[in-house]
Amino acid sequence: MPLEVAAASLVVVGALMVSQIKDIDWSDFSVALPVFLTVIVMPLTYSISNGIGAGFISWVLVRSLSGKAREISPLLWIVAVGFLVYFARGPIQSFLG
Repeated sequence: MPLEVAAASLVVVGALMVSQIKDIDWSDFSVALPVFLTVIVMPLTYSISNGIGAGFISWVLVRSLSGKAREISPLLWIVAVGFLVYFARGPIQSFLG
């Protein structure tokens, strides 16, 4: 697939994602922070997975610290731990190697 086609499809996906921001409850900090981190980390790291990982981890942390840990799905805990391992792998390998 040519690079131009992939870039165009990413622009369309990005536009569709941004159009959903209007439905977010920005007055609830435990929702707003993970959404903000997800949206801002994607373009700054050039990685959709990094943005999604930051969102999952921050969602679990913020909801847990706000006393809503029981509302978090067990699958979300597993995914957040998986992203923590994903993010920690590089620095740990650099430290050991």
